Parts: sequence; C-alpha cells; structure tokens
Amino acid sequence: MPAELTVILLLATAAVASLATWQIVSRRHRRQLAAERITRPVAAPSQRVAMVINPVKAQAGPARTALAEACELAGWEPPLILETTVESPGFGQAQQALAAGADVVLAAGGDGTVREVARAVAHSPAAMGLLPLGTGNLLARNLGLPVNDLHGSIQTALHGAERRIDMGRIALENARTGDRSTSNFLVMGGIGLDAEVIAATRDELKKRVGWLAYSEAGVRLLPGPRRRMRVQSDGGVPQVRKVSSVVFANTGQLPAGIDFIPLAAVDDGMLDIVVLSPRTVFGWAAVLGKVVTRNRRELPVIEYQRARTVTVSTEEPTITQLDGDLSGAATSVTVTVDPQSLRVRALDGGQPGGHTAGPAA
Repeated sequence: MPAELTVILLLATAAVASLATWQIVSRRHRRQLAAERITRPVAAPSQRVAMVINPVKAQAGPARTALAEACELAGWEPPLILETTVESPGFGQAQQALAAGADVVLAAGGDGTVREVARAVAHSPAAMGLLPLGTGNLLARNLGLPVNDLHGSIQTALHGAERRIDMGRIALENARTGDRSTSNFLVMGGIGLDAEVIAATRDELKKRVGWLAYSEAGVRLLPGPRRRMRVQSDGGVPQVRKVSSVVFANTGQLPAGIDFIPLAAVDDGMLDIVVLSPRTVFGWAAVLGKVVTRNRRELPVIEYQRARTVTVSTEEPTITQLDGDLSGAATSVTVTVDPQSLRVRALDGGQPGGHTAGPAA
C-alpha cells in the first residue's frame, strides 16, 4: 500500500503542476469565449445592495467595511447587511433582502451560503454577487472570479457584467427512515465516495491548508467499497452497476484548476453525470491520469453521461453531498436542471466554467 499511495501522490503533484501551466496558456482564450455569453446589466444611477454574510468567517469584518465604503463611494444608500445563523443559513435572509427591494444580493461566505442565497434569488429580477470567504468557493472559481481578492470581488459584485446560469435541483429520499428533502446546488453533488471524503476531511487541517485537506482524506479512503446503484437518465433504461460514486454536475472545475468534467458548462441547460467504479488504487490512478491529461481515451472505470434529469437509487442509505457540504444519507436522489434561472455578476469575459454553449434545445 505505501508504494501505491506514493504513485497517487506523485500523480497529484504532477497534476497540479501541469494544470497550472495549462491554465496560464488557455485563460485568455477561454475568457474571450465567455465574453460572448455575458451581457452587461442595464446601467442605473443607483442600486439597492444587500449582503447575506456568514459572520464566523475570518474576513467577515473586513467584508462589511469594504462593502459599505464601496457603496458610499458610488453614492448609493448603505448596504443592507444580514447575518446567517446555524438555524437559518441564508435562504431566509436573501428573501428578506429581496422583499426590501435589493437589486443585487451578495453571498458572503462559503459554498453553503452561496447555495442558500441562490435558492432565494433564482427566478427573481435581482442578481447574485459572490464574495468568496470559504474554503472551496466552487462557483466563484468556475466563473473565474477572484477568490483571494476581497475588494476585487466586491467591485465585480457591484459593477460586473451579468450572466444567467443554470442551477441544479435535487430531491432526496431515505426509505429506511422515511425522511424526504429538497435542495439545490450550483457546481456539483454526489452520492457515495465523494461525500465520504468530505465527511472524513479534518476541520483543523482544512483551516490550515484549505481545499488540499480533501486530498488527504481521499488518500485515506482509497480504495473504498463499491455499492450497487441504479442509475436512470432522462427516463431511459436503468443501469445497475457496482460503483464507488455517482457525481452530477452543473459545471465541472475543481480547485487547482482541475477540469473534472471538461465539457460541462454552467449555462447549457444540461447535467453532466459521472459514474465512477474503480476497484483498486491503481484504478483511481488511471482516473486521475485521465482527468489531469484531459485524455479522451475511454476507461471502463469512469463513464460520462449528459441528461436533464437523473435518478440514482441504492439498497442501503448512502451519504450525499452538495457543493462540498454534506446533505444526509439517501436511498434515492432525483436531480434535475433549472436552466438559466439565476443572474450572477461576473467579470467581463469571465471564465465560463467549461465549454461555452447555448441552452439545450
């Protein structure tokens, strides 16, 4: 096993290095493509600004001050600032902001805060701005937004271009307990090993090294047991297979610029489904190599599908995750896409999060 783990770690190191080079070379071209999909919001003498903020984040205080200063500089009213709580993680606060007439609602926090604000803002005339204060900041990364630039993020949220993006909807059911719930996601969710890795990630390590903590948990859990899952896309013939994880994505970029699903786009009206079934560490190494090199050669242990709806069923309750947050155990998940339901403030020519394509017909 030590030799196998060494192979994985070496591949991961090479992956980060090669992807960093690739990102530098291709960033300008991708932003030019994204510019074709982005339209600037109608200019207005002023706008009502609200911010839903997670107060426990380290940058919460500076974020409040910087936003107030930016609104004052623009000659606007002071922003409406609403704090999340454990019991109310952002949806209710975003609804309150909309009721107060907000033109833009900034989601200031981690991916969970962004998801809750998006759930409220979707299908409204308001736009959502992103103030990434978390560990993953997945949507911000997929849109090419500055995740380590507080003032730059605020300027983008207040004055940036506007684009419409899709949102994923999910219904979870646990036949053992009778529990049912619905939620949403913006980047990707999954059932199986991917959720187990998130559950096993050490909080203290995540505080020290950020998203790299997930890699440490992943190495500890590989190879994990496979489960029998039933996957049905767009009402087609169900496929029953032993798999490690099923991932459903709205867009496919992970931290470090890793394009887990290169063809996924945040605005194409489709879900991208990845069925992972490696049995050994070397099987996972093959998956990693394919993802890192963007090799189009098919592997029997990784399968890509595209659909507007997918249902995944398991015999035993299996842990799930949405945008990096645990969402409970389920025996059935049904995922659908809500096309271009959310307005988001982005950079001019911001990174599109995959290929650029129009809504599916």
